[in-house]
Amino acid sequence: MRVKDTLNLGKTKFPMRGNLPVREGERQKEWEENKVYERRQKLNQGKPTFVLHDGPPYANGNIHMGHALNKITKDIIVRSKSMMGFRSPYVPGWDTHGLPIEQQLKKAGVDRKSLSVADFREKCREYALEQVDKQRSDFKRLGVAGEWDNPYVTLDPSFEAQEIRVFGKMAEAGLIYKGKKPVFWSWSSESALAEAEVEYHDVTSPSAFYGEKVIDGKGILDDNETFMVVWTTTPWTIPASEGITVDKDFDYSVVKPKDDQREFVLATDLVAENAERFGWEEYKIVKTLKGADLENILAEHPFYPERKLVTMLGDFVTLDSGTGLVHTAPGFGEDDFNVGKQYGLDIYVPVDDKGYLTDDTGKDFAGVFYEDANQIALDKLKAAGVLLKYVPYEHSYPFDWRTKKPIIFRATPQWFASVDKIRTNILDAIDKVKFFPSWGQKRLHNMIRDRGDWVISRQRVWGVPLPIFYGEDGEAIITPETVQHVADLVEEYGSNVWFQREAKDLLPEGFTSEHSPNGKFTKETDIMDVWFDSGSSHQGVLAQRDYLTYPSDLYLEGSDQYRGWFNSSLITSVAVSGEAPYKQVLSQGFTLDGQGRKMSKSLGNTIVPSKVIKQMGAEIIRLWVLSVDSSADVRVSMDSFKQISEAYRKIRNTVRFLLANTTDFDPKEDAVAFDDMESIDKYMEVLINKFTKEILDDYANYDFMGIYKKLLNFVTADLSAFYLDVAKDVVYIEKENSHKRRSMQTVLYDVAVRLTKLLTPVIPHTTEEIWNYLKEPEDYVQLAEMPEVVHFNNEAKLLEEWNGFMNVRSDVFKSLENARNKKLIGKSFEAHVTLYVSNNIKQALDDLNTDVRQDLIVSALDVKDLAEAPANADIYNDLSVVVEHAEGDVCPRCRMVKKDVGTDKDLPQLCVSCATLIKEEYPEALSEGLDD
Repeated sequence: MRVKDTLNLGKTKFPMRGNLPVREGERQKEWEENKVYERRQKLNQGKPTFVLHDGPPYANGNIHMGHALNKITKDIIVRSKSMMGFRSPYVPGWDTHGLPIEQQLKKAGVDRKSLSVADFREKCREYALEQVDKQRSDFKRLGVAGEWDNPYVTLDPSFEAQEIRVFGKMAEAGLIYKGKKPVFWSWSSESALAEAEVEYHDVTSPSAFYGEKVIDGKGILDDNETFMVVWTTTPWTIPASEGITVDKDFDYSVVKPKDDQREFVLATDLVAENAERFGWEEYKIVKTLKGADLENILAEHPFYPERKLVTMLGDFVTLDSGTGLVHTAPGFGEDDFNVGKQYGLDIYVPVDDKGYLTDDTGKDFAGVFYEDANQIALDKLKAAGVLLKYVPYEHSYPFDWRTKKPIIFRATPQWFASVDKIRTNILDAIDKVKFFPSWGQKRLHNMIRDRGDWVISRQRVWGVPLPIFYGEDGEAIITPETVQHVADLVEEYGSNVWFQREAKDLLPEGFTSEHSPNGKFTKETDIMDVWFDSGSSHQGVLAQRDYLTYPSDLYLEGSDQYRGWFNSSLITSVAVSGEAPYKQVLSQGFTLDGQGRKMSKSLGNTIVPSKVIKQMGAEIIRLWVLSVDSSADVRVSMDSFKQISEAYRKIRNTVRFLLANTTDFDPKEDAVAFDDMESIDKYMEVLINKFTKEILDDYANYDFMGIYKKLLNFVTADLSAFYLDVAKDVVYIEKENSHKRRSMQTVLYDVAVRLTKLLTPVIPHTTEEIWNYLKEPEDYVQLAEMPEVVHFNNEAKLLEEWNGFMNVRSDVFKSLENARNKKLIGKSFEAHVTLYVSNNIKQALDDLNTDVRQDLIVSALDVKDLAEAPANADIYNDLSVVVEHAEGDVCPRCRMVKKDVGTDKDLPQLCVSCATLIKEEYPEALSEGLDD
């Protein structure tokens, strides 16, 4: 060994390489070839089970940052559980039915009308599976581990069969029925929509205030001279108007404006504001009466004099705006429908599937698109002299989430799943679920409490058929026998069998029904809502795979799924088994751009994971996921990834130091027992165990941002800024096999192992690389267990004593910084520090049994009585500090400034301590000079 090789003993250049974009792919290929995921599952056999059930993303297009946030979070959870003593298999899934796939084929030039339904569906299937393959590749590139060769896909025949069986159980329980009532109707999709398929946007609607002439006032109002003043934001529905709704408890006034022979009925509380709106400068109140007094009063329709409008009592009328009298069209609104049914009105729906008014609305409206009918209605009201005011009205309005077009409320014959019949059971089930964040419980509870029955039929072809037959008399036939037979056929042939065969070939052999005396049957052509597809996955996946559990331990999706997958899964699960499909629910916010805007191609503000991976690597995205508060919406920009890459580099370099300084350390041969360690090493050993417990607790509570903050604080403050700084003066300088060096290496190695294991769920590519340089028995860190938390005798006292030292250290560092600012010193090793301390601090420093000078990283240290502190000292609590420039020269080996540098004739450039160590440990080095 040459003398210069002893200058920094152990300062090995560690070969960890970067280049994540390339090396990650290589690492993933190795994992796959060596079946690391499968080996982890085998290792965990017999352990308690933790199953995270994957909410299926829709199979359409490459993944976006929301997908990455979702899937990486799931992967972190599953990996951490797998290393924390749980059998935690992960089965990814895909939602593969629905309108968007039909639309994509249309864009691709597929002419649906030229194909049979079965052939068109086959093309939909092919497209969906192509998308599954594309997204699977994207997810795997993120480093997500799971059963990628055996996922669940909602178009799989076995899954479809289970969905049909869920429907059958619900039908058998009396929860499935057909009815005609208003639903969200998408004219752009020509189909009914579920609540989860609707999004809201602000729109401006033509708000009309108009009068409807009383023709039978029942002795309470004057006929022909009195007008009921109603308000609507949908003038196009006036042709369907069948009544007027008031609140029985409101006060209503009959108002006579000056210079107008007519009288008008308005809610008393709204008279003043409407008088101003209508330009009634002077008016008088003729009389006031209760809403209940107006019941059954008849008015004339403004467009169709032959149609009588009945005044009804309802509980949905408000005094927030309008007139207190509601124009009521039972075919175009749920409240209107309910009150209309109560009063025996027809459910009149003069708008077709595409949004055009039908011929029976008369020549002015027939064939007109509903939005264009607004102006026609306003013009007719004005021509009739009953339009009192037109006001543009801004409000939130529902849109089809796929086509981005507004929808209408429209009563159509649909199949429904009753929520009302099992509402109490569903709410009780919610109370047994733990939510992260906790407010999720109230949110889901309120949604179930307030939601209507679920419309489960769709007027499309790409989906699971409703297994319903019709008899010759039109009666629907849904029996356990017929449903099970259809499910068995679907399981064997796929759901296309429904569209390929006639009804008679789908029924059990020899099936008869009183509804078909001639043995002729037809079949339903509607398909099931795609939320029924994914909402049945607890039966199609959890209950079907014997290595999974039902209910699952956790559902994790975006916060929009409170009205989507969380909701539909809960309803179907309670319906078939009486319990929620999950024990815990974790929801996340949405990913937004750096300015807080929704990402969209039209704005040009999208960031796709593939771009970040190509530039920086998937580890940066994974660490970013750990760093954000995903319980709320998350802003993301390339700058945020650059910041994370700096944090990643800090973690990586810290581990490089740990590994580089334990290359000559064998934990089996060289480890020092805790009781025999140096005091500072005991302190760090207690800290790393405390850190371990906190991180494991945060994993258990899904507090990922907490993990990130603690990790960065531990790496930067406890390690880099303190312990590793001190370590350089031990592992580089002390004798190779000295107790002090081996004691510190024991801790450095333990910290490296613990950090590597704790970080594996987050940055597994990096930790596997680290693992190659550790002397641990497992060939992959993913096959190791999380580190155990160890407690030591008197650890609380040790922490208290060292916390006291850290306070002293903080004060000394302030004084060192002051000295730097005064150009008195540069590096801390140029300092000679004198501490003037109280007796308590003096005793505390003595009790530490440590080299305080070394721990402060200065060249000289004196400790004196506080009473001796000079006037120029920096004053702190029970402590004063004086910093001077140390006397002597710098020893190039230990970096300290010492007076005895050059006094050893054999090694004149070193201090005596370093020269003595070299002559004792490396006598062969003396054969060469220091500057060979």
